[in-house]
Amino acid sequence: MKNISKRKILFCFGEGIRQEDESQILVKFFRYHTTYDLIPTSAKLVIFDTRLQVKKAFYALVYNGVRAAPLWDAARQEFVGMLTITDFIRILQSFYNSPNRKMEELEEHRLELWRTLLNDDVRKLISITPNECLYEAIRSLIHHKIHRLPVIDPITGNVLYIITHKRILKFLFLYINELPKPSIMLKSLRELNIGTYNNIETARGDTLIIEALNKFVERRISALPIVDDEGKLIDIYAKFDVINLAAEGTYHNLDVTLHQAK
Repeated sequence: MKNISKRKILFCFGEGIRQEDESQILVKFFRYHTTYDLIPTSAKLVIFDTRLQVKKAFYALVYNGVRAAPLWDAARQEFVGMLTITDFIRILQSFYNSPNRKMEELEEHRLELWRTLLNDDVRKLISITPNECLYEAIRSLIHHKIHRLPVIDPITGNVLYIITHKRILKFLFLYINELPKPSIMLKSLRELNIGTYNNIETARGDTLIIEALNKFVERRISALPIVDDEGKLIDIYAKFDVINLAAEGTYHNLDVTLHQAK
């Protein structure tokens, strides 16, 4: 991350802060810093042309160790969307639920076709510019219920970076000790109602992969705790684990258990 001096942060907040302003500490921090501040000096960015085959696209994600990539439409000369693990899950679901489709077709289909089949071609790409503040980036992530927000240069039209919740938290962590401490930092996650404590979706070792995929989509969750017969946690099956199906070429059979898939 780019170096941001303590003097700059103190300029934002001042040496002291009134009690009534405590709730605005983090708001002011994120309003003061732009998305450009979040961009590292060096990072890997993978971009796919919509004419690329689906199979090759997900192999590329695995090979490069990334979870999402912007999609470029050469005909329209613009970025039109993002390819994510969730898209791969939806594609696998579509094949599994349609008796007229065979998994072998996945090897030949192009991303532009799948964007049409999944109705992604009608959704506008949500993005942000490097000069907008991080507060607006956070608002976009929450309002649009997305996990990745491309930073696009308004002059060149190039994607500069992909903002995620994790990157924002990492940026805050770098400077948290230089900020006034709001009282919420002393409270527990349960006190702040952060997390899920009721109606938790779980899986077992004998849960089929297709059942796990359905849970990911229907419950809009990113991971499944795998529990034993006594309800004790023994493992985690995350969305990112699904990409291994593409890496190993084992997505033809979704009727195997999570235990076998591991």
